[in-house]
Amino acid sequence: MSPQRRATMISSCVALVLIVVKFVAGIISGSVAILASAIDSLLDLSASLFNLYAITKAEQPACVKFNYGRGKIESLAAVIEGSVIVVSGIFILYQSFKKIALGSELARLDLSVFVMIFSLIVTACLVLYLNYVAKMSNNLVIQADALHYKTDLLSNGAVLVALVLIKLTGFEIIDALFGIAIGLYVGYSAFGLLKQGVLVLLDRALDDEKLTAIKEILDSATEVKSYHDLKTRQSGDTHFVEVHLVFSPDILLKDAHAVADMLECKIQNLQEQWQGQWVVITHLDPYEPAS
Repeated sequence: MSPQRRATMISSCVALVLIVVKFVAGIISGSVAILASAIDSLLDLSASLFNLYAITKAEQPACVKFNYGRGKIESLAAVIEGSVIVVSGIFILYQSFKKIALGSELARLDLSVFVMIFSLIVTACLVLYLNYVAKMSNNLVIQADALHYKTDLLSNGAVLVALVLIKLTGFEIIDALFGIAIGLYVGYSAFGLLKQGVLVLLDRALDDEKLTAIKEILDSATEVKSYHDLKTRQSGDTHFVEVHLVFSPDILLKDAHAVADMLECKIQNLQEQWQGQWVVITHLDPYEPAS
């Protein structure tokens, strides 16, 4: 089992535990912030289960039907998870404004505080683990999961602070005010994740640092007079590079092909710097294209 699949399975189990604990505490105490956090954990579970499916599919090799593999399903999962985060933020806002309008009393604050401390510790451990796997694998799905649970970590901390303040001051509207702040932050945090996933689905070129490294390799070949139509994109952890190399018309095909193979090998070796596979396609041209 890959580290990515193991990470999504662990995050799913953690989300399930937190759902049960928070729902019970939220119902007993009547805290909208805890119930909102429980709903957020329920959405976390849905997202983590889909991420597990996405990673399982993305790890399958290319085939006759999917010639370039299924790597983009990871970006699709990131977009879906970002959407889940937005929905979670909207629901939290709704519950908070509803409580301000209708009002409600909190009960069993001691239990609520204990539950949120437990949730905070468990979520913090999960975030550290997911960050480790994301850094090791450079996997967009795990990065999305780590971001998702990082927002949970902050929201759980905010809920805990709100409960402590309510216990000290007796102002129960603090619960709803903190709920609004959590909802706004959760919705905002999803923007970057949605943007990154959508850009990958739209075949955005590789970032400037990777493009610079590729161009340096292409410029190093003295046999290549010039190059054009350099195109790049990423699908999952696979980087695709396509370029037209211009040679002198007098060069032998086998010699030009040997140079192209050498350049392809150097670009593929970039996987030592940036994790993932590199698929390089070169086209050999005997003259400059007409402008």
